[in-house]
Amino acid sequence: MHAENRRSDSALVRLREAEETYERLRRALAEAGVVLPSLRVDLASCADRVLRGPLLELGGCSLATAERLAEALAGQPR
Repeated sequence: MHAENRRSDSALVRLREAEETYERLRRALAEAGVVLPSLRVDLASCADRVLRGPLLELGGCSLATAERLAEALAGQPR
């Protein structure tokens, strides 16, 4: 039972981290004038212990949104 609780707790920690990162990315994109309507946390990846970490789904976007995203990223240091 303890191992199951630890797995559940670690999945919740990963979910919280993913939600915090999602929110930071959503805000940063919004500040750059970019809205990705399909942006969301991939819940299955938060529970999967094999992956390196949770995933965010960026989803599809219009060409105009892709162009705004490209413009926002242009000139940003890597």
